[in-house]
Amino acid sequence: MNLILLGAPGAGKGTQAELLVEALGIPSISTGNMLREAIANGTEIGKQAKHYMDNGLLVPDEVILGIVAERVAQPDCANGFILDGVPRTLAQAEALEAKGVRIDHVVSIEIDDSVIEGRMTGRRVCSKCGASYHIVANPTKVEGICDACGAEVVIRKDDTPETVQKRLKVYHEETEVLKEFYAKRGNLRMVEGNQAIKQITSDILEKIGAKV
Repeated sequence: MNLILLGAPGAGKGTQAELLVEALGIPSISTGNMLREAIANGTEIGKQAKHYMDNGLLVPDEVILGIVAERVAQPDCANGFILDGVPRTLAQAEALEAKGVRIDHVVSIEIDDSVIEGRMTGRRVCSKCGASYHIVANPTKVEGICDACGAEVVIRKDDTPETVQKRLKVYHEETEVLKEFYAKRGNLRMVEGNQAIKQITSDILEKIGAKV
């Protein structure tokens, strides 16, 4: 089963992808994680992507689709995969279709911008080990200090209020049109995103006919 997870930045796509991996037994392909790893490792593709991500802009299609094409060709994707963070534009969706990548279901996690802004601007990450926190939902035991390694926790540049608002604007202008694109193909599934994490997972599984 090949899935796409749609939703604004901070809608919970990454969290749901992890849970769906367990439920469906197929890998999640998160371009965001792959790009951040490339940036951390200082690869050529990482250097190209860093400027765009730091400014809340979309990474060029040739970079994104190059990463995806390499990944879906790997043996662990033979029985299906979950795409998280791609396609982000109509051009990317059309390119995936042109490459013959079959998509069975497209799940759109629906959530208000105001809720997303609260989620994302409260996120913190350890500057050393990368552990994730949230000032409301999952705070550190000692303010500003990582529970795991004792290093300073920081706000990622793409989680600052200004960048979050820019990312949401880009999503509404560039990515939201994909809902209509996939609705016309009959494989769009809408799920309410402002509810308990487990309930969202349950709703997704039900909508794609894989309730467990």
